[in-house]
Amino acid sequence: MKALMISKDSQLHAEIAAQGSARMPAVQLIASRQGLRDAADRILPDSPDLVIFDAGGPGEWDLVERLQRLYPEARFLLLAREAHQDLLIRAMRAGMREVLQLPLVHRAFHEAMDRIEIEAGITRMRDGKVLAFIACKGGSGATFLATNFGYALAALAEKKVLLIDLHGQFGDATLYVSDQKPTMTLSDICRQINRMDGAFLESCLVHVTAGFGVLAGADDPTQAVDMKPEHMDTILRVARQHYDYVVLDVGRQIDALSLRALDSADTIYPVLQLALPDIRDGRRLLDIFRSLGYPAERTRLIVNRYEKGGKLRLSDLEHALGADVVHTVPNDYLSATDSVNQGIPVLQLSRSSPVARSLADLVELVTERRVTEAKGLFDRLFGRGETDSAVKGA
Repeated sequence: MKALMISKDSQLHAEIAAQGSARMPAVQLIASRQGLRDAADRILPDSPDLVIFDAGGPGEWDLVERLQRLYPEARFLLLAREAHQDLLIRAMRAGMREVLQLPLVHRAFHEAMDRIEIEAGITRMRDGKVLAFIACKGGSGATFLATNFGYALAALAEKKVLLIDLHGQFGDATLYVSDQKPTMTLSDICRQINRMDGAFLESCLVHVTAGFGVLAGADDPTQAVDMKPEHMDTILRVARQHYDYVVLDVGRQIDALSLRALDSADTIYPVLQLALPDIRDGRRLLDIFRSLGYPAERTRLIVNRYEKGGKLRLSDLEHALGADVVHTVPNDYLSATDSVNQGIPVLQLSRSSPVARSLADLVELVTERRVTEAKGLFDRLFGRGETDSAVKGA
């Protein structure tokens, strides 16, 4: 969003510029003017999307109306050191819908920008779904699936996706899909929860792609004391508003924080392998969910590293757990290991591998896209159309 700043206050200009550049998409101050008269006399050749007006100068409101005629498509944001009633009435009559009091409160600025961007059609307020991946047993591959599924969901379904690493100790979800070092973690956000809004959350992420970001887990177990269950309520409320899907990598621990996250989840995906220890721990986990009153339809089992022909069958697992398996991920050790070792999503590294195709199928299942619609997208991604043409030509 391109903005014109009208103010004599250089420090305020710098503050607005810094806060605007931190947004996604950024607010760019393309020009500045000393006052309303200066702005009216020196018209920009290209109309800005936003005009930020500091009411610290003379209140020449006729010039405001003139600027609105000059820039009819622009939104106006008024900054005032004293938001008295007369000023507010003048602002309303001039058509200004956003008035902020100085000194600038960053959270209020970003909330106003959120409303302006939604009104302008630049962004939209979402009602995102929360999907929780939880390991039935250590080593089940839940983090690999959660991170790579998040990437696939953003890449294939063109959704805006956030992954939150809830591992209370030494969370490493970012390492599965990126080589970037997190500058902020979940515990850092919890310590600054009063700053929580969409822009602050976005600025704390490791951005794997434009549509997929990861909020890193705490890198120091001593920081867990800073994370409270009510913090998770705030984070997920904001995340739902700004992302289509919020993927939770819960790990294996059941504590106050993870329970609050699971309470908010639309769907819970316990991840396990087809082995007796996994089945035993899976039954314990599902018993906990039942005791918490979670509806059975919210829990959907995923079997990882699945191989047909073993002594244990899917029907055996379903009978033992009293729940259906909704998806299986094939045992594709080489592709998965290469992906983890390089920190590159398997869909990007080996898009035709069995595990990548399985993730594509899971995206289709979760987004409930019709097979006829999804087929063209997945065929183009995996090159099936080219293969079919080559076969036909032969």
